[in-house]
Amino acid sequence: MPRKFNLWEGFTIAVLAVIACVMLLPYVWMVLSSLKSNMDIVSGSAGFLPSKPSLDGYRTVFSEAPFVTWLLNSLMTSVIITVVTLFTSALAGYVFAKHQFRGKKLLFILILATMMIPFQVIMIPTYLITAELGLVNHLLAIILPNLVSSYGVFLAKQFIEEIPQELLEAARMDGSGEFRLMLRIVMPLILPMLSALGIFTFMNSWNNYLWPLIVLNDESKMTVPLALVYFNGTHQVNYNVVMSAAVLITIPVIIMFLIFQKQFIKGLAMTGMK
Repeated sequence: MPRKFNLWEGFTIAVLAVIACVMLLPYVWMVLSSLKSNMDIVSGSAGFLPSKPSLDGYRTVFSEAPFVTWLLNSLMTSVIITVVTLFTSALAGYVFAKHQFRGKKLLFILILATMMIPFQVIMIPTYLITAELGLVNHLLAIILPNLVSSYGVFLAKQFIEEIPQELLEAARMDGSGEFRLMLRIVMPLILPMLSALGIFTFMNSWNNYLWPLIVLNDESKMTVPLALVYFNGTHQVNYNVVMSAAVLITIPVIIMFLIFQKQFIKGLAMTGMK
């Protein structure tokens, strides 16, 4: 029997479709602008669609700058930060969720308090420490300050608290140590949460602009967000080249989301927050 049309459902779908179109419009405009000439973008004569699609912007990105090197720099730093952050978040979350020790609540409150501090507040002290360690113009200057996430610790703790204590006790009775228990039992059970956190962490690291701008001025060590500044001329902006670079920067994030889409959605729905 065919399902009756529900007017409210139809209205909801229409509203969501409009919202989706509005949200996607800047990305569509970015892709189309990358196929236009700079003169067409500046003058606005080409309209929304490119009159004569061209890949000149993409050719300029790869021919006039070490863009592949920047991509590799961003990929390496983002992957390292994501992997280590997931491990430290899971480890700290497991300790806070399943172990009792003196000062536990105070320490957890202090970790949560760091979430309320804007990066701009600690930017100068962090730079001074980085300079003192001799890490300016080194990719470690981007990696080291971002290996622990207070939000990740909080999320992991909330999720791990939902794991039955009896399951962990049974593993201990079978001779499993704490570290092995976390790797073999806890980590697989919190995989959806780790996938969601991993995507957020990768995106934040990949799109990080301010901190690399401060600590990196060597062209060979730059990351892809800095490419958008590199292609801005002193007196004129090559918009088609900037848009082409922006499209290339966006592609890896989209690919990662498509690969982990199911786990990402499942992780958001099963965060275990109380």
